[in-house]
Amino acid sequence: MIKVQKFGEFIVNHRRLIIIICLLLLIPSIIGIKATKINYDILSYLPDTVDTVKGQNILTDEFGVGSYSIVIIDNKMKDKDILKMEDKIKEIDAVDKVISKSDILGTSIPEEMLPDDVKEAINKDGTTPILVTFKTGMAAGETLDAIDDLRDIVGDSCKVSGISATSDDIRILLDQEMSVYVVVASIFCIIVLMIALDSYGVPLIILGGIGIAILYNMGTNIVLGQISYITKAIATVLQLGVTMDFSIFLYHSYQRQKEILGDKNKAMATAIKETLVSIVGSSTTTIAGFLALCTMSLTLGTDIGLVMAKGVLIGVITTVTLLPSLLLAFDKVIEKTKHKELLPEFKKFTNFIVNHYKAMIVVFLLLLAPAIYGNNNVKVYYNLNKSLPDTLQSVSANKELQEKFNMVSTQMVLVNKDMKADTAKQMINEIKDLDGVDGVIGLQELLGDNISKEMIPDDILSIFENDKYQLLIINSTYENATDESNALIQKVNEIVSKYDENAIMAGEGPLMNDLVKIADHDFNSVNVTSAVVIFVIMIFVFKSISLPVILIAVIEFAIFANMSFTSYFGTVIPFIASIQLGATVDYAILMTNKYVQNRKDGLVPKEAMRLSLQDSIKSVIVSAFCFFAATCGVSLFSNIEMIGSICTLI
Repeated sequence: MIKVQKFGEFIVNHRRLIIIICLLLLIPSIIGIKATKINYDILSYLPDTVDTVKGQNILTDEFGVGSYSIVIIDNKMKDKDILKMEDKIKEIDAVDKVISKSDILGTSIPEEMLPDDVKEAINKDGTTPILVTFKTGMAAGETLDAIDDLRDIVGDSCKVSGISATSDDIRILLDQEMSVYVVVASIFCIIVLMIALDSYGVPLIILGGIGIAILYNMGTNIVLGQISYITKAIATVLQLGVTMDFSIFLYHSYQRQKEILGDKNKAMATAIKETLVSIVGSSTTTIAGFLALCTMSLTLGTDIGLVMAKGVLIGVITTVTLLPSLLLAFDKVIEKTKHKELLPEFKKFTNFIVNHYKAMIVVFLLLLAPAIYGNNNVKVYYNLNKSLPDTLQSVSANKELQEKFNMVSTQMVLVNKDMKADTAKQMINEIKDLDGVDGVIGLQELLGDNISKEMIPDDILSIFENDKYQLLIINSTYENATDESNALIQKVNEIVSKYDENAIMAGEGPLMNDLVKIADHDFNSVNVTSAVVIFVIMIFVFKSISLPVILIAVIEFAIFANMSFTSYFGTVIPFIASIQLGATVDYAILMTNKYVQNRKDGLVPKEAMRLSLQDSIKSVIVSAFCFFAATCGVSLFSNIEMIGSICTLI
């Protein structure tokens, strides 16, 4: 304790130097933020050991099809204009191939000779699709830049569809909204803090300190190489909410010590000691909860977990170094802007809880079963395209592709190049007979009965065949990541494995199928892991078995109750929103610490809890309402339903 007190005195005595250093550290932080790459492809977080990921790598490395987009061309365009447009598209750096009707037909194949499946695929309802393949991955920076160039070339009269186009729209939308998320969250928090605290100046100081901590966290993400767009979207608001309580506890402690000691420097040194001792246990468990996400096979969990764990640690450090320095530096401003606290003392509420604790336990037990049932029956969706507004260009293009060409999702199959033509045709016919399959395009289908292999241009051949594999493209009428789509993928896999035991499935549909299976397993295991880790840490913090059991039970109940609302109201949420963060662990541990200390001081249980509640309730309510205001503001504003859903649950 003496060392902690000396640490507090050191911060107080060197506050000007600390502020200068912290301001200078903003320079590399901002540079780091600019240099950190953002990954817009959720499927890239699947483990490399999955067969579909291996298949996707083969498509990229050996076929040069890292991703693709389909440009829907109006047939009113003249052939010469389409050819000119194709030439411009081919000049885009990341573009590998551009395949249109004229490329398939060349100069030697009349359209009438093509199989019906192929004719329907290249001409329908006054529109023609052009296939554009990219050398780089579905949401690689080069691919997204290529999509922007592609849109500039084709203009408003043509539509660009595909997962890469969707990823590009997410990038554009998030770039537009990101700054607004921060502004909305900050404004809502300032309003809450100005109402709840006793000075109009303190909210700006607290948010300034947290804002600097957020910039440090986002800037140091450069060491990770890249972060997901989901992490980018929610990390700022999450860090604001999770570390807000540390700042409020410090300020309240500082105010109490000023009344007791009379000297602001001594008061701050003592407040730093009290806050640091109190938040060590709570911040450790919060960090552990986030790090538990790193156990997920879906490495998106590692992405979110590392960024948030780092953010909490940085938040703790700035709370006991930068914030005290700012509060002392602006002490005169704080005193001049003092006002009467608008929050009540909550004495009646505290007395009611303590006097009716048995009734509270009964209510808890009665609600436990429906909370668990609701949590276990939450419905989620995995096709994140569904979370995007209809106004996006890619959403409109994908719908037109679905309506006119019946192309809802695609599956790609890599089979042995040396498979006999008759065997390949038999396999394709079996796949065609499956419900949900609208067509299969492969080299054998392209050749039909009338066209020889020599008549097909090399560019077309290289898409469907290399020295090891031949590629089949299956058009499905089922949406990705649905039960019907996943069942179809299973059936297709069974058929192709019968003809080639080394066949590999790839493409968006199979990748989504693996995402469903892996995420379901991950989220179940990570919840158990985080609970166990937090339980073990709390045993060391409280040196007790019973207290961690009680705390885990209460926290898990709160999480179950929160998740069950979506179940009982029939709301379907994006799968990523079901990650259990348990941010309220801070409140529970801080209040329990006070209760344990009061018991050590000789108070009887009821009085110890009454005093603990009275000391904690304002800080908890202010912090919780800030968290609520920040996330509520973003959830109301965001046009990306996935981000809105996550913030709504938080």
